[in-house]
Amino acid sequence: MQHFIDLDDWSGDAIRDLLTLASRLKAEQKQGGTAPLLQGKHLALIFEKPSLRTRVSFEVGMSQLGGTALRIGPDEIGMGTRESIPDIARAMSRYVDGIMARVFGHEKVVELARWATVPVINGLSATHHPCQGLADAMTIMEHCGGVQDRRVVFVGDANNVARSLGQAVIRLGAHFAVASPPGYGFDEEVLTCLDNDAKASGGSLEVLYDPLEAVRGADVIYTDTWVSMGQEAEAAQRIKAFDGYQVNAEMLAKAGGAPKVMHCLPAHRGQEITDEVADGANSVIFDQAENRLHAQKAILVRLLG
Repeated sequence: MQHFIDLDDWSGDAIRDLLTLASRLKAEQKQGGTAPLLQGKHLALIFEKPSLRTRVSFEVGMSQLGGTALRIGPDEIGMGTRESIPDIARAMSRYVDGIMARVFGHEKVVELARWATVPVINGLSATHHPCQGLADAMTIMEHCGGVQDRRVVFVGDANNVARSLGQAVIRLGAHFAVASPPGYGFDEEVLTCLDNDAKASGGSLEVLYDPLEAVRGADVIYTDTWVSMGQEAEAAQRIKAFDGYQVNAEMLAKAGGAPKVMHCLPAHRGQEITDEVADGANSVIFDQAENRLHAQKAILVRLLG
């Protein structure tokens, strides 16, 4: 049994294998439908955080594969309050073939995996978003002719999305740069892990403060919200700190060439990205959103099939 909790658990070769499967499943779906590879399988979807793309892509993905997804909201389960996580994991394992959890604290999904006897998928936690990272790598592969040797630049808050993006693309041999204001970058533990991955893959890691310097020569410019769920009290402080980090026409001009623009959504248009760029010719944001479906189907087939 294998879980999908953190991309640190998946080698570059294993990620490539998932991407190959995701591309095949995507092509099959476009040509008339995916084979019912998960016929009779059931996936529990546990949500502590609200969701649009995660819920819809997992529900539709299971349906396309012949299986069933069951949504369980925060008021129905009360992880660690109404019921202990070990008890939830062991009970759910008697009913379903897999569990997807979208949670606040990463330790909750780790504990679910520790006690569950079925595969557990991290649909997002405070420190990791591996499903998004896999979909992002798939999108870069499609639009840039591969991931290896591409310059992928993340501009903004070095959050869970940035971390999983870096893990995915560095393990595939990309040159990953992150530009954040002081105090909003990766901590030393994350930097050490990413640097070690880069040494092993032939990729590289670069950390900068100046976003305009960071994006020079970029194949991909990626951004995300400056105020994530649970950080609303810091909104004014964060918006001030990220002044100058907006992905806009000026930044694209500084990058040179025609870099692809990515955002995991939801976007706060007019803050971290402008309408002109989000809806412009360089944007692959909605291809990226679509690829959540195909990447997650690959994860489901690999873990539940």
